[in-house]
Amino acid sequence: MPGLPAARRLARAGRPQKRAAFRDEEYWGRPVPGFGDPAAGILLVGLAPAAHGGNRTGRVFTGDRSGDWLFAALHRAGLANQAESVSVDDGLRLRGSYVAAAVRCAPPGNRPTPEERDRCLPYLVRELELLERVRVIVALGGFAYHAVWLVLEQSGVELPRPRPRFGHGVEVPTSRTTVLGCYHPSQQNTFTGRLTEEMLDAVLARARELADRA
Repeated sequence: MPGLPAARRLARAGRPQKRAAFRDEEYWGRPVPGFGDPAAGILLVGLAPAAHGGNRTGRVFTGDRSGDWLFAALHRAGLANQAESVSVDDGLRLRGSYVAAAVRCAPPGNRPTPEERDRCLPYLVRELELLERVRVIVALGGFAYHAVWLVLEQSGVELPRPRPRFGHGVEVPTSRTTVLGCYHPSQQNTFTGRLTEEMLDAVLARARELADRA
């Protein structure tokens, strides 16, 4: 069990102050599950629900700028039926892909701790177990990459040692899946040009190629 300060932090995680634009909306404010095609060959793992995105809407990457980028890219790659995701009832359907987060509640300051990650790992372990057809995991950012590594370890997957360093486009084959690294589609990365649409599209194209080949 976590110590008292950590427990208080976890208790606060899903309840940030509302933004004025959403003051009339009822926030989900609880752990956010993964979402997508149960027969997916590609699993995308992000950081955590955004305070006013997934934490508000109840669906991962839904209703925030990162999700705008991700779902538009999934649509261009033929992995989603539409390019936008604003609410859980907007008609979005994923094809051959599934999206989850390493941490399931919105962390204070959008900065999840390793403790929060480790508490949430069993959910991702179980999702991967149920997603039997997944052959590619796209880790969106270094934090997610580390979480994916721990999930594979806990799933009994033989992994290369030492662990390859995270980087955009890094490709790590394992006996269960191939792990692909991709910069997170956060505004910090997209506004600065660290991640471009072309870069994101290239990772998803590679993910599709590997999933189709398996």
